[in-house]
Amino acid sequence: MAINISSRKPNKSKRIRSHALNTTNSTQALNLQVVRLEDGTRVRMSAKEIRTFRKADKVNPEAE
Repeated sequence: MAINISSRKPNKSKRIRSHALNTTNSTQALNLQVVRLEDGTRVRMSAKEIRTFRKADKVNPEAE
């Protein structure tokens, strides 16, 4: 079971309004991936965080 370590939240916004000024709320979810860290633990991180960790050599790309 992967641990969710990310503190990021989904993006929320209003849809583009029509001529009648109707609006609806929209939510864009995060791109969560399961990754294995160097110590062997499996964690759930967003793709943006994985890129940052790979640049710092914290994520083992061969273990996925």
